[in-house]
Amino acid sequence: MGREMVSFMSLIRAPRAETWLRSFAGRLRFTDTVIVVATVFTAQALRFGLTAEDVLPNVGTALEIDIAYTGVSVVVALGWLAALSIYGTRDMKVIGNGTTEYRRVADASLRFFGMLAILAFVFKLQIARGYLLLALPIGIFLLLVSRWLWRSWLSARREQGGFVRRALVIGEHDKAKHVAEQIIREPGSGILVVGALTDSFHDEVIPGVPRIGGFDDVSSTISGIGADTVVFAGSDSISPARLREMGWDLEARRVDLIVAPALTDIAGPRIHARQVAGLPLIHVDYPSFTGVRYATKRAFDVVVSATLLLLLSPVMLMIAMLVRTDGGPALFRQQRVGHGGRDFAMIKFRSMTANAEHHLASLLDQNEGNGVLFKMKDDPRITKIGKTLRRYSLDELPQLWNVLRGDMSLVGPRPPLASEVAHYGDWMRRRFLVKPGITGLWQVSGRSNLSWDESVRLDLYYVENWSLTTDFLLLWRTVRAVTKADGAY
Repeated sequence: MGREMVSFMSLIRAPRAETWLRSFAGRLRFTDTVIVVATVFTAQALRFGLTAEDVLPNVGTALEIDIAYTGVSVVVALGWLAALSIYGTRDMKVIGNGTTEYRRVADASLRFFGMLAILAFVFKLQIARGYLLLALPIGIFLLLVSRWLWRSWLSARREQGGFVRRALVIGEHDKAKHVAEQIIREPGSGILVVGALTDSFHDEVIPGVPRIGGFDDVSSTISGIGADTVVFAGSDSISPARLREMGWDLEARRVDLIVAPALTDIAGPRIHARQVAGLPLIHVDYPSFTGVRYATKRAFDVVVSATLLLLLSPVMLMIAMLVRTDGGPALFRQQRVGHGGRDFAMIKFRSMTANAEHHLASLLDQNEGNGVLFKMKDDPRITKIGKTLRRYSLDELPQLWNVLRGDMSLVGPRPPLASEVAHYGDWMRRRFLVKPGITGLWQVSGRSNLSWDESVRLDLYYVENWSLTTDFLLLWRTVRAVTKADGAY
């Protein structure tokens, strides 16, 4: 009832996608302008000062002109803003969802400053490098932070039912159901599925998504429910010619058409669209588990884990002393399955009584886990200090040593027990293609609150789509997840 009410209210108060997207893009444009102008002139002030006698750069004799750095700053700011527009950083198809928006902001900024450096070299413009080296990193950082803040603001509005695309799913029942489930699984996508047109006679495709009609009811249904987006999930009953005609009709109604392929859990960077004889074909790259990128990931693991072990050693020593107050050992070692299916000893601070394993059998009937893993929110074996350690994931700090040794990575799938692996099918063993991680998608998506299937799906998604950029984002999200302590028990 709650979801139906949100859907109904959103149909009443939410503007059409085209309207709110244009408004949101305008807000981003204003924020970008303020940040770029402020960054460029701040860099000038820090490097030269703002007095007239301090802002004259050394220009080569080939041009024999003096250009005040204030003028240079104006040109740099205008060029930077132009680059952000040219590279589609405010494209309505990418803002508000996914990582493409962030990548485009960084890419546009780096390309512009690279072009600026080339022009300065060709025309012998002796623009101070310190001035540019100040503006570039500060500007990129502030632009990305502003986009993240606007994204957070947008997510909050979407939770209230506003600022979403109202989508109608069209396709065979099973395909429409699959697409609807995938969209609803990601509430931050900004797509609200308000109904479906299928070839079956079920009242609902999935709970909360009613079947409104058949394939002949597209035009009348769109007008009736106010949809601004149509998602085509696939159907043999709809020929390519008919789908093309449907697209023409939607274009006249200013309704977006999205064609959902059968592929799922494939990240955008692995997908490349290309035209062949008028057919939009999708080329899918296979994930890479060797090479420079993977070596860079390992180097990052070594540097960060060694640095954190050094910096956090006083904290870890204090935790070890607190854990040992009950007379037991400070560390707990447990056999886990790692890269290539090989066993390794994972190290944690002990958060349970020293004889906790002996009492497990008597508690199995109280399992609150996901059916495969044993979990209890109020496990009597957890010590007082252990509850605090688990709440903020401090018990996992010794795993930095596992990372330094090469058993684990900072980011990766959750390291499974051998008892879990016994439940794996062949395809689930793809988790072992990469090293398990201290954190990962499971850590930032609910931890112990996840079902078994959802936990496995997230691990496999990481394996199939890992990248250094994803690792950085997951590390940042881990800090937030640990602070909230959601699902930690």
